[in-house]
Amino acid sequence: MSGSSPTHEKRTTRIESKSSMNNKQQSIVWRSPEGKVIACVEKNKVLQENLVEIRQVCRDALEDAILMGCDEQQFRNVLADLVDTLASPYPPRE
Repeated sequence: MSGSSPTHEKRTTRIESKSSMNNKQQSIVWRSPEGKVIACVEKNKVLQENLVEIRQVCRDALEDAILMGCDEQQFRNVLADLVDTLASPYPPRE
C-alpha cells in the first residue's frame, strides 16, 4: 500500500480541512432565545465538542453512502431534512 492511495489522500484532506472548520466553529457566538450571548466557557466548550462529534458522524455517514453507491446530493438532502425535523423535548420558552 503506498502513501498516495485515495484513502490516504482523503484522510490528509480531512485533517487539513478540519483545522479550518475548527477555526470557523470557534468563531460561533452562541445566543439564548432572547439574543443574549452565552458567555459560560463550559457551555461553549460542550457546544463546540458536540459540533465536532456531529460533523465527524455526518462525514462518516456521507462517506459510507457514497461508497455504497448513493447519490451524494440526495444524502445531503436527507441529512438537512433530518436536522430540519428534529423536535425539541422541551416546551418553547415564553
